[in-house]
Amino acid sequence: MATVHLRIGDIVWGKLGRYPPWPGKIVSPPKDLKKPRGKKCHFVKFFGTEDHAWIKVEQLKPYHAHKEEMIKINKGKRFQQAVDAVEDFLKKAKGKEQNSEGKADSKGKKTPNKPLKILEEDDEDLSALKDPSEKPVKDDPHFHHFLLSQSEKPASSMEPISKRLKIIEEDTGSTSIQAADSTAINGSITPTDKRIGFLGLGLMGSGIVSNLLKMGHVVTVWNRTAEKCDLFIQEGARLGRTPAEVASMCDITFSCVSDPKAARDLVLGPSGVLQGIRPGKCYVEMSTVDPETITELSQVITSRGGRFLEAPVAGSQQLSNDGMLVILAAGDRTVYEDCSSCFQAMGKTSFFLGEAGNAARMMLILNMVQGSFMATIAEGLTLAQATGQSQQTFLDILCQGQMASTFVDQKCQNILQGNFKPDYYLKHIQKDLRLAISMGDMANHPTPMAAAANEVYKRAKALDQSDNDISAVYRAYIH
Repeated sequence: MATVHLRIGDIVWGKLGRYPPWPGKIVSPPKDLKKPRGKKCHFVKFFGTEDHAWIKVEQLKPYHAHKEEMIKINKGKRFQQAVDAVEDFLKKAKGKEQNSEGKADSKGKKTPNKPLKILEEDDEDLSALKDPSEKPVKDDPHFHHFLLSQSEKPASSMEPISKRLKIIEEDTGSTSIQAADSTAINGSITPTDKRIGFLGLGLMGSGIVSNLLKMGHVVTVWNRTAEKCDLFIQEGARLGRTPAEVASMCDITFSCVSDPKAARDLVLGPSGVLQGIRPGKCYVEMSTVDPETITELSQVITSRGGRFLEAPVAGSQQLSNDGMLVILAAGDRTVYEDCSSCFQAMGKTSFFLGEAGNAARMMLILNMVQGSFMATIAEGLTLAQATGQSQQTFLDILCQGQMASTFVDQKCQNILQGNFKPDYYLKHIQKDLRLAISMGDMANHPTPMAAAANEVYKRAKALDQSDNDISAVYRAYIH
């Protein structure tokens, strides 16, 4: 295959992982943004979005030569908007060329276009590639730096193609929510020099660790099933033999496991984290558990001189892979600050909610709402079928109304396709509903909607759907 020579300013089709090819323009990267090691690539700004990414040369094609081919294989409103944006850009560019055509230099000769250097893998001075007509990317308020993930979103979705690391302004009306990581303003991440440990490589933990490594963190991993560590060792992680060893070797140790029992066992069990805690060591509990478990873990960690933070995450496996989780943190504020680059690598934003236990409470409330909503959507789909209505039409109407969301569209499409591959385990959302109901009982607050949804998920579990996606709650209505 002949090599296509591309340069700054060229309009191209860029293929990013499993995303469909998308129109973009090769632009100059910011001066302080290093090019990824490995194969040759160009920095591309995509049309129809405010996204930028490093794209490997072999994943780029000239726009005009492949336009007809790409339009045939790609569909969707967002894709058409992107193509329209390209055509509008080209019309304006052509108009400028016509206006300037025939202009001569001081000697009466046309001034030739200055050839622009192609971005090579061994280029050191990226500032030499600046396109004078291009607004500096680092000055673009919408600039978001993206490092390529091996687990991209399905080809049907382009949003988000980059990390949307945004600033959460401090709420002056409340002392509980503090500003998120301020260094995220331009999307670049400087990894902490602290040694990071990570315990638990399940659906969520795997994506988190992958992003920590890609952003340059030094990570030591442990998992109950040791084979799951192999892939991350290949990516540069170190191996810890026990949770205690990881905690003793690392400055900050994160854990992300399935439930309160697993979280307690990891800390208090044989060769557990507590045995490796020394004064100044940090422990960050990312599992979704009840506030009582958080209080217990916080007390035992701090009793050994350790520093404790809870930081459960809102999201799914796909969002974890994309580094787009929402992190809810509470506990030791200095640990939260020390985790800044880690939270930027794994999430799009983070909240600090005050004393330990608050993040657990907030996460259970969020998951209670999500689980109840999913059960209601499944109920609507099955009622549509039972009354002779088209389920696809129901979904089409739903996605045009006020409840339209990526979550609704994705989960409903999965249901209609019979695809229940786990993005968030059904057994885990049922566990969260149960814990939320218990929390409501302790606060003497009614949770009738959650209680009803919980019964539906229990029915789905009885139908052997525990290890399927939460959308498999649909099967509780058809059996």
